[in-house]
Amino acid sequence: MININSNIEYIKSLLNVMPTKPGIYQFFDKSDKIIYIGKAKNLKKRVSSYFFKKHKSSKTQLLVKKINEIKHTIVDTEEEALLLENNLIKKYRPKYNVLLKDDKTYPWICIKNEEFPQIFLTRRIIKDGSQYFGPYTSVRLVRNILEMLRHHYKTRTCKLKLSDENIQSGKYKVCLEYHIGNCKAPCVGKQTAEDYRNSINEIKNILTGNISTVTKRLRNLMLKYSELYKFELANDVKEKILFLENFQKKSTVVNPKINNVDVFSIIDDEEYAYVNYLKVVNGAIIQAQNIEIKKKLDEEKSLLLPILITEIRQRVQSLSKEIIVPFKIDYVLNNINFLIPKQGDKKKLLDLSERNAKIFRLERHKQYEKINRNKHADRILQTMQKDLHLDSLPVHIEGFDNSNIQGTIPVASCVVFKNAKPSKKEYRKYNIKTVDGANDFASMEEIVYRRYKRLIKEKQSLPQLIIIDGGKGQLSSALKSLDKLKLKDKIAIIGIAKKLEEIFFPDDPIPLYLDKNSETLRVIQQVRDESHRFGITFHRDKRSKAMIKSELDEINGIGEKTKQKLLIELKSLKNIKKANFSELEKIIGKAKAKLIFEYLKKSQ
Repeated sequence: MININSNIEYIKSLLNVMPTKPGIYQFFDKSDKIIYIGKAKNLKKRVSSYFFKKHKSSKTQLLVKKINEIKHTIVDTEEEALLLENNLIKKYRPKYNVLLKDDKTYPWICIKNEEFPQIFLTRRIIKDGSQYFGPYTSVRLVRNILEMLRHHYKTRTCKLKLSDENIQSGKYKVCLEYHIGNCKAPCVGKQTAEDYRNSINEIKNILTGNISTVTKRLRNLMLKYSELYKFELANDVKEKILFLENFQKKSTVVNPKINNVDVFSIIDDEEYAYVNYLKVVNGAIIQAQNIEIKKKLDEEKSLLLPILITEIRQRVQSLSKEIIVPFKIDYVLNNINFLIPKQGDKKKLLDLSERNAKIFRLERHKQYEKINRNKHADRILQTMQKDLHLDSLPVHIEGFDNSNIQGTIPVASCVVFKNAKPSKKEYRKYNIKTVDGANDFASMEEIVYRRYKRLIKEKQSLPQLIIIDGGKGQLSSALKSLDKLKLKDKIAIIGIAKKLEEIFFPDDPIPLYLDKNSETLRVIQQVRDESHRFGITFHRDKRSKAMIKSELDEINGIGEKTKQKLLIELKSLKNIKKANFSELEKIIGKAKAKLIFEYLKKSQ
């Protein structure tokens, strides 16, 4: 015996008298709290394995170490053991058991237990004799089904207490639903209880997938009405038949002979298992459900699937005698046939279920990745706040840079980062308007002023941090604009010098040097590099347009509109020079093409 439990002698005495029959076992810790509940075909063999077997999982080793008391309950069959285990896990929610998501959130269709049953969507199951169909994975799907059923069967939507006594006494009056043809008014005796019950029975058959039974009865009824020359009634019945046939065509995915079958598939990863369930009646999937389970003890799929089969069949109140599964289930359930199909229509159903499970896992992984990305961003922002001594998290950061060549075509850029990621739709380009020549300081002062004057005017949110591409001079210029706008104490601002990656703060002559691997420095560099790239791209475009304008201006007979046409089509002067005569002719006509072509040829 592997001695990893301080109470091992007492545990031995319990194992010696443990029965070899099926049942459930409960592990308790020192505080007499249930920490694990399990089932077994052979209680003694299963419980002993926890103490005789060496466990790879550290979680299982920790569980065994905490066991202070063991109790068990004997049952007659493995099926009873599964049911009891499932119910006790939901009741006590032990720390080391997998916990299934509660089914209260799923929508059901309820047919009320009353003389003229109401049919409605609900999330609560009340044991009052009413019938419930589901659960469904989509509220929209339930509403669409109810809408179709009410359209063809005219069931009531009111909540009146329709007893014989109330109807006979004339307590109620017909409502608008009757007048617009959506209800047959059983409240005033215009529809008999028998006729209403027939509609309800057909609806129950449809919801359980027995559409062929309903269709057969309706065909006989349609013929009967036709023989009696009741053609309007016969046509109403015909519309119902067409609706049901269309409904069946849409829902049938395999051979209609496959009737009343449950399909289960399971896939897993290190932390979770993902189960898909399909309910198939007459070749149609009438129910589908996905469940995610967080593993507690690195459980194998072969141990998890029986638990889930029991739980889901309880939820959906399934009485199917055939269950399709991906591998052998090591449990015997009374009058249940487990099938592992290798080919044919049933194999197609299993493959479909497995595809659903894989898609479900992919969706969950994407959700977790999004959550983890947000957590990662929060951690980076917290690090930046700490490293830069900011008053608040820099959720919104803006970066500025100037671009010019020897004072020509001065432009500037502003880039925006949200949660440490670029928000490109918020980037802005600026033409410098008030500065002549190459004056980076004055240019920076102008664009910072224009940017935040506009944000204030439009009542938009301001950033928590501004990053200036440059050293003390550019930072001082930007700070002047913030001071004019009375934002100096409201927005944090820093400058980053290119040579040594020095971080400058206002009114502090000593720069900050961050570690080269610092996440804070990495984000600052990314903002700086992005503002530089965006500014350079804008400057290059402006320069290209200016070059086109200057060269083409030398050609007599070529005006502004012609230059714009060429620029739109050919994008640059280089492409215009490469173009042949026919290409130019298509864009601006023969006469102007000749002028440009001859001029360019001469200049070359």
